[in-house]
Amino acid sequence: MKMIKTLIASTVACAALIAPMTQAAPIEIKFSHVVAENTPKGKMALKFEELVEQRLPGKVDVKVYPNSQLFSDSKVLEAMLLGDVQLAAPSLSKFQKYTKKLQVFDLPFLFNDIEAVDRFQKSDKGQELLTSLEKKGLMGMGYLHNGMKQLSAYSPLKVPADAKGKKFRIQTSDILAAQFEQVGGIPLKKPFSEVFTLLQTRAIDGTENPWSNIYSKKFFEVQPYITESNHGVLDYMVVTSKEFWAGLPEDIRPVVAKSLKEAIAYGNEVAGEKTRSDRQAIIDSPRSEVLSMTDAERQQWVEAMKPVWKQFEHEVGKDVIDAALASNQKKS
Repeated sequence: MKMIKTLIASTVACAALIAPMTQAAPIEIKFSHVVAENTPKGKMALKFEELVEQRLPGKVDVKVYPNSQLFSDSKVLEAMLLGDVQLAAPSLSKFQKYTKKLQVFDLPFLFNDIEAVDRFQKSDKGQELLTSLEKKGLMGMGYLHNGMKQLSAYSPLKVPADAKGKKFRIQTSDILAAQFEQVGGIPLKKPFSEVFTLLQTRAIDGTENPWSNIYSKKFFEVQPYITESNHGVLDYMVVTSKEFWAGLPEDIRPVVAKSLKEAIAYGNEVAGEKTRSDRQAIIDSPRSEVLSMTDAERQQWVEAMKPVWKQFEHEVGKDVIDAALASNQKKS
């Protein structure tokens, strides 16, 4: 009897030692992005990490890689499809290879302001665009704001004729190239990291950027005029792979989804606050003059850019463009 008790005790002791070794390893979520941790995107990613690890301790391990530590925006989607990263938030212009519909966000002077962009993104058509990548194996999880783009230059830009002959740096986007060509400008596709030097040496005449980029990268120090044009939007899509998402356990997926939704909402609050504070800091600076457009001047740009809308209508979809235009009407 004593021997039996000893054997039972030994078995229990062995089981206690083995249990920790056989416990399932936490699910790893690598979140790769290209900006600093103190930006709206960077803060959103850290908030997501915080929320998930509070709610799923030991079950999910979120690792955030800022500043292109893992991948650039041009490579991250390919890496995601290979399973090397699970979350990313590239700018909407970077999805041109995977779907043409998201080019709606590049169309110039389509949205009046960030509130219109927000209404469109929350609309049925905007939410439908989140699923436009699924045939390519990707899932859009939500939109993250950076802000409306402003025009900057070495001379005032108030009406379309002011852009004629000037060289503008743009992201890699066919629509953004057509935008400047439409008004006689010269678009140059150059890396964002080179913009300050290009401006400083006058290799380019101007840029289009949200207030946060203009301020954080000190473009306002080398561009004497900034026109508050709000002519386009620079936003991001938080994205994952269909395979990874489908593979999450049923008890884990809703918690991750909820945490991501809350983190994106937090990131958008940060973006709004940063837009306001950076804009004011530039206005308060003696380095650059901020110019406003009258309604009549803005309408000149809208009319000048309508051919660009028509040019890409077959790629984006007339229904998408119409829904975007409708978002400019505030709901009573």
